[in-house]
Amino acid sequence: MATYMDVHHGFEGITADQLRQAHQADLAHEKEEGVHFERAWADPESGTVYCLSSAPSKEAVQRVHEKAGHRADEVHEVPIAV
Repeated sequence: MATYMDVHHGFEGITADQLRQAHQADLAHEKEEGVHFERAWADPESGTVYCLSSAPSKEAVQRVHEKAGHRADEVHEVPIAV
């Protein structure tokens, strides 16, 4: 399993509750693709949302987001961590 950080744009004004709901929607679909969403962050001012996951591929990450109703604008593998 690899680690991925994905980015969503266009979520200006997102609240903590809305972020929690979106994250829960991802969790509801993650097992179908062998993905685990670890955490999500949001900047309501810029409308940017970031999600950290472990997954077999970036395509699997994207499929979960699509099923949850919020396709990612970018999905990046992050192979190095400290």
